[in-house]
Amino acid sequence: MPQSLSQLLVHIAFSTKDRQPFLVDRLGTPMHAYLAKVVRELKCDCYRVGGVADHVHLAVGLTRTITVADVVEAVKTPSSKKAKPYCANFSWQRGYGAFSVGYGDLPKLVAYIDNQAEHHKKRTFQDEFRQFLQENGVPFEEEYVWD
Repeated sequence: MPQSLSQLLVHIAFSTKDRQPFLVDRLGTPMHAYLAKVVRELKCDCYRVGGVADHVHLAVGLTRTITVADVVEAVKTPSSKKAKPYCANFSWQRGYGAFSVGYGDLPKLVAYIDNQAEHHKKRTFQDEFRQFLQENGVPFEEEYVWD
């Protein structure tokens, strides 16, 4: 086959350090837009970015030549620096979660990200993240998940 083709969709989630509620209106919406811009500058598709005050979710279509770790580093590092003038103590948690998504499930993921405010009236980010890990068969040790 002379051509390399792929369709790699990833649901990425990470929180602010210690789940501090930094991503409120003044910082939240611009941060989501900035994260989407950075993903697109990497030549990846960014189908959605959203979240609530203490975390974000990204629906990303990876190019064939970039890793999930590269995308996360590329969005977290500059966005943290960009937030500092508005919130001097801002930082992201060190880790992240990344989960594969079938192309047919993309509309469901986008709707899930769009519905974060309602969803988190009943559930914390930690509970949500534990569920993602369990549903995706990711073994974890609780004491190493959070910072």
